[in-house]
Amino acid sequence: MSRTGTKLDAKKVNSELFTLTYGSIVAQLLQDYDNMEDVNKQLERMGYNIGIRLIEDFLARTGSGRCYDFRDTAEKIQSGFKIFLGITPSITNWSPAGDEFSLCFETNPLTEFVELPDNYSNLKYCNILPGVLRGACEMVQMEIACWFIQDQLKNDNLTELRVKFVKRLEDAIPAGED
Repeated sequence: MSRTGTKLDAKKVNSELFTLTYGSIVAQLLQDYDNMEDVNKQLERMGYNIGIRLIEDFLARTGSGRCYDFRDTAEKIQSGFKIFLGITPSITNWSPAGDEFSLCFETNPLTEFVELPDNYSNLKYCNILPGVLRGACEMVQMEIACWFIQDQLKNDNLTELRVKFVKRLEDAIPAGED
């Protein structure tokens, strides 16, 4: 017998499942590591590994070519958040040199069911996101630095992620192969 009249929004269910699963991963890392900095490093490393794989899916879905400048990169990062997390952060606070910008989130699906206790004030709960961006950009020959400026989990008005262009990476040929 099937239920009639009950319709689930698959995207909402997937988003909530991802959010809860991510929370479980963070909780497990907190149990595995004594030092909060080690947890933050592990989250960033996990994100980096996801980013180096996720870029292929992003390029396949969007058919995007090379970025012409860092502003073009910012727009593609913004569309990646829309595709994979269902949110569109605003791109703000460009540096005068045009090599640095902020992504501002009104809402963050990773923190939907989360409250940090006071003793976790050094935890960078969403540190997976800078790792994803760093890994994805590295795969398209761009080295960036990425860090949080503001975090709603720490009672800020919004979540702000800062992205800075470091350098263009040259295609490397493995030693011995010419």
